Amino acid sequence: MDRLTLKRPDDWHLHLRDGAVLASTVADAARCFARAIVMPNLKPAVRTTAQALDYRERILGEVPEGRTFEPLMTLYLTDDTSPEEIARARLSGRVFGVKLYPAGATTHSDEGVTRLSRCFHALEKMEELGLPLLVHGESTDPTIDVFDREQVFIEEVLGPTLERFSALKVVLEHITTREAVQYVEVTGANVAATITAHHLLLNRNALFLGGIRPHHYCLPVLKRESHREALVEAATSGNPKFFLGTDSAPHARNTKEAACGCAGIYTAHAALELYAAAFEEAGALDRLEGFASVFGAQFYGLPPNHDTVTLAREEWRVPERLRFGNDELVPLRAGETIPWKLV
Repeated sequence: MDRLTLKRPDDWHLHLRDGAVLASTVADAARCFARAIVMPNLKPAVRTTAQALDYRERILGEVPEGRTFEPLMTLYLTDDTSPEEIARARLSGRVFGVKLYPAGATTHSDEGVTRLSRCFHALEKMEELGLPLLVHGESTDPTIDVFDREQVFIEEVLGPTLERFSALKVVLEHITTREAVQYVEVTGANVAATITAHHLLLNRNALFLGGIRPHHYCLPVLKRESHREALVEAATSGNPKFFLGTDSAPHARNTKEAACGCAGIYTAHAALELYAAAFEEAGALDRLEGFASVFGAQFYGLPPNHDTVTLAREEWRVPERLRFGNDELVPLRAGETIPWKLV
């Protein structure tokens, strides 16, 4: 197979940031994706519907001429998020989820939830209105090993929450473990998961090949090869509970190559090409369209896109650096070749 044409895909988990960098991050996303669930962890966080709508306009203002791209907005859940704000978000028709960051779990999560029980009234309204909870699923207990935080979160937080709110729509985002795959598989149709390209392509050895590799550092961190294999099996299975979410997270080069570097891997520059490489390695290119272009839209109750994109088998070299506002960033596979190219 030398060419692969798919319904135009969507990204169900994307970081665009704000300000001067939007021009580059939005352009990279719009080259491939028709829509994207946009993360709200700005500084300050997007906590209200009004803030989400303002952010949406800033994003739309950076869509390159001749391209179409629809940002699907989210709210940042806090201990104080009210049921009334949830209702306003749903009524807006522009907000498609509410993001749960356990406080301190990842980049710009300091304003996140300290105890999920404090959000029960908001969750009750979300369950009533069908507004999905988008979960960064990691325990923040400092006694828990960093490689076990996803599993512990599922056991101690997510499981009991879904017992209480059994109809709540939940996306367990950027899953990284076999245990997460198994949990999503056995729960109801109201629970789904996104999988990133970097977690399909890399295991935790990639953090240390030839020295510390800060541009391979993300949260949740890369896991053992056995977990990577489980993610590949899930993504290529044809199970509609698993779909594409890049978690493309840009950081300026100097903030990654630092004594305390930021967590996040940038993949929007070649997202579909990276997924294609992972699916081809698994012998499952025929299942890429469902994962990338159909299953996520189904879960969110949206129609698949009518237009298409085409990948050609053509090796190309990823730039060593990309523009990031007034700075630069280092993308995944910088300086390396990728076997597929968007045409």
